[in-house]
Amino acid sequence: SLKTRAVDDGDFYRVTGSKIWTSGAQYADWIFCLVRTNPSVPKHEGISFLLFPMDQPGVTVKPILLISGQSPFCECFFDDVRVPKTELVGRENRGWTIAKRLLQHERSSISGLGGPRAQVGTASLPDLARRYVGAKRGQIADPMARAHVTDLEMNGRAFALTQRRSREEQGGGTPTFATSMFKYYASELGKQRAELTLSMMGSQGLGWEGRAFRPEEKTATRVWLRGKASTIAGGTSEVQLNIIAKRVLGLPD
Repeated sequence: SLKTRAVDDGDFYRVTGSKIWTSGAQYADWIFCLVRTNPSVPKHEGISFLLFPMDQPGVTVKPILLISGQSPFCECFFDDVRVPKTELVGRENRGWTIAKRLLQHERSSISGLGGPRAQVGTASLPDLARRYVGAKRGQIADPMARAHVTDLEMNGRAFALTQRRSREEQGGGTPTFATSMFKYYASELGKQRAELTLSMMGSQGLGWEGRAFRPEEKTATRVWLRGKASTIAGGTSEVQLNIIAKRVLGLPD
């Protein structure tokens, strides 16, 4: 469905179109961009990979305000932007191969395969449960909450061990299609954690502003809203499942 085009103009390409969900574009000096250089061939062919500066005529950046109150993503517009052919990365019409490899690195980063990631918020799930659900002899008082927290904690620790094993086996090499498995599970696990946190906080987990809510409660609301985007960034969860089925398990199309 790529519509942004780069038209051959001698020593330059003229790029016209747009790119959405570009992280940090309002701060970036350069951008890499997939463009369609041959509209007559099948969808994954005819795509080229360009790298060009942002501070030039024809480039407009508009941050997108998310429901979480942040604007980490942007929409970029290109109006007849001149890009020297020396800024072509790889071969013309073969940019999708490069993009797929970059996506594997992005998914590796999102999943935490690149190394341990800091957990949003300071309190652990068991501590949050004791504070908001209640504690009895040091244990989470409500048995259902205790079961949900235990299940999520066990899944999180098992996932961390699997990540560690994968990093050791990989030995710093280039990520493979298996990154889709880690990206899918990491984003879904993060979403479940945020939903359980809000569930335990009750109405205090729906705070946005005001003195009636603690800072961590207002943070939890934003983390929950922002967590939905993790199942989309780097390829949706549905896309990851398709990749796992085709590239990892070798299932038929």
